[in-house]
Amino acid sequence: LLTELENIGVKAIQAVGQEFDPNFHNAVMQVESEEYESGVVAQELMKGYTYRDSVVRHSMVAVVS
Repeated sequence: LLTELENIGVKAIQAVGQEFDPNFHNAVMQVESEEYESGVVAQELMKGYTYRDSVVRHSMVAVVS
């Protein structure tokens, strides 16, 4: 199923370790982290997806404060 979704243009949004981008991520909480800098996504609570170049569902994430 995942292969067929990728073939038609559906892709998962990369979140953990990426700079927070409100175009792709929905921040629902802030966390403390020694591993990441401020403004970086530390946890992905729900995976987000794009279809071609449009966001189908934003990634629900926790961002380092």
